[in-house]
Amino acid sequence: MSTQKSENGAKKPESRKAKFRFLMSKTPVRRPVMWLRHRGLRPADIFFSTYPRSGTTWTRFTMFEILTGENATFESVNSLMLGVGMQDRAKSVLPNGGRLIGTHEPFRKEYKHSIYLVRDVRDVILSEFAFMTALDRFHGGMDQFLKSFFKGKVTGYGSWPRHVASWLDCPYYGTDQLLILRYEELRRDPEAGFTQMLHFAGLERDPEHIRRAIANNSVEQMRAKELQSPRKASVRGQFIRAGKVKGWEGKFTQDQLDMIDYHAGDVMDRMGYERSASPNAPAQSESLVAAKD
Repeated sequence: MSTQKSENGAKKPESRKAKFRFLMSKTPVRRPVMWLRHRGLRPADIFFSTYPRSGTTWTRFTMFEILTGENATFESVNSLMLGVGMQDRAKSVLPNGGRLIGTHEPFRKEYKHSIYLVRDVRDVILSEFAFMTALDRFHGGMDQFLKSFFKGKVTGYGSWPRHVASWLDCPYYGTDQLLILRYEELRRDPEAGFTQMLHFAGLERDPEHIRRAIANNSVEQMRAKELQSPRKASVRGQFIRAGKVKGWEGKFTQDQLDMIDYHAGDVMDRMGYERSASPNAPAQSESLVAAKD
């Protein structure tokens, strides 16, 4: 974990170098970098894509155990099941030498065989707000955060609506080249969801093997693994959060819910998420327009 001490000796979650890399990821410099990182791909590779804070870590850990039969730790998963740019070091765990490569990027033409996991934007916002605050990458309240979030300025991956829409509108939507899952369904019935992912990859595993991998990566187990290998955000709070479904309920003001629905409502509809705007919410308001992409 990269940390740095402040003047009073308290640990900071990130070094200046790490923070600089994060800031650079939100500039035009990232375009040629992304092109370089997507070289060296194989036809048999499958991409596992999510918007940040959408259940990525839990899903990767569970899939790692299912595919390899090994115990999933931060060290083992991050050394064998890597993201774009590090695929040359990733382990071939799929048929024909394929690798399961993680990415937070919106759809790209290179992603010809992908699993896309979507989480309710309201839970994503809460998790991302806590994460960015813990890393000292954001200072402010939820109203300010929402405006930055929907302008696509919180991470280097754009806004949630545009990210999800890029996959819903991609050439592979509705074909056997793309599997789209909702995080909420995966949490409700993880055995069925992970089995579906395996079938998508052309693999079979014994049901007991799948159940064991799921049990080994419960929230409690994941938090124990974080204690053994602290993450950047562990300095303040936890990297592994509760991963709740509808954890957002009661956490936003009605004005904030109206703003979320204004910016993300159309995509929420397409993904089957029920809106939460008040019946008399205006079509536009000064605060909503100020936050518009």
